[in-house]
Amino acid sequence: MSSSPAMSPVANAAPAAAVPASGTARVRFWDRIAPKYAADSIADLAGYETTLRRVQSLLSPSQDVLEIGCGTGSTALRMAPFTRSLLATDVSPAMIAIAHQRLAAQPTPHLRFEVADADAMAFGQGAYDAVLAFNVLHLVSDLDAALALLARALRPGGLLISKTPCLAEMNPLVPHVAVPLMRAIGMAPPVLCFSEQRLHAALAQQGLQAVCAERHGTRGKDIRAFVVARKPG
Repeated sequence: MSSSPAMSPVANAAPAAAVPASGTARVRFWDRIAPKYAADSIADLAGYETTLRRVQSLLSPSQDVLEIGCGTGSTALRMAPFTRSLLATDVSPAMIAIAHQRLAAQPTPHLRFEVADADAMAFGQGAYDAVLAFNVLHLVSDLDAALALLARALRPGGLLISKTPCLAEMNPLVPHVAVPLMRAIGMAPPVLCFSEQRLHAALAQQGLQAVCAERHGTRGKDIRAFVVARKPG
């Protein structure tokens, strides 16, 4: 299933761009919470498993895949066997350190973890058949700029597979009052507040055509939109 090191973009990917100074506070936040993040259980395990099955159905052993915002690598370890190569990235060195530990415990030859900023990636043009972006698009500094980078990384016909909390669909007190208060005391990172409709518009602006939009949550109101978009071939 894995391609040779000479041919795989996992091996040939350009070095990740350095994290901009404006992003260092964000990196410190995720580094600080990485151990707790790794230890926390998944709140909606049934919904998570539904998402994984859906993603698996969209991947194939002939595909080279990039994941942004991979956290401590749990999802990448689950998805890598269904790809030819998977490069999983996160802005937090502490998250990636834990991911490396997990990879050592569960060796997967065609999976690689690397520190990289989704706001400033340098992975080349048209290198990937699919890009995975789970619970991360609301955490980038600029949604349109990040999507432009992801669209550039995709090959013609490639898929952007995303699952994103759409905070604009929540009670306004949450994104506009609760989140700023949590940020003020260091308990939340900077976040973008947008709806699924805004996400679709942003995808279209980058020439990405949405091919499905679903919700997989099994507990109460589900604000996490699972959206798959294709780069025209």
